[in-house]
Amino acid sequence: MSSHGNASNANDPRLPSAARPYVPQPVAPQDLPVDYSGFIAVMFGVAGVMFRYKLSSWLAIIFCAQSLANMRNIETDLKQVSMAMMFAVMGLVTNYLGPRPPTKS
Repeated sequence: MSSHGNASNANDPRLPSAARPYVPQPVAPQDLPVDYSGFIAVMFGVAGVMFRYKLSSWLAIIFCAQSLANMRNIETDLKQVSMAMMFAVMGLVTNYLGPRPPTKS
């Protein structure tokens, strides 16, 4: 079995001495891609507060978690995620604990 390994090493065209470790290029914060999940979380959070949609507030929480998990730039993304989370929590509080609309009887 070891002779099989030696035969493949003798025919290998790659040069192990020429191998270099990968070093990623630094990216400026303004060149990072847009965080769509954070933007969608803000939109769902605002819709949950303004239109009193429970589903919209829950979706805002889910998109906040996704944006938090994929955060690249801690400074700007954390502001957006925290704002979206506040809107989502405000929507849930007003939907579940707020005054009920009058019912027609």
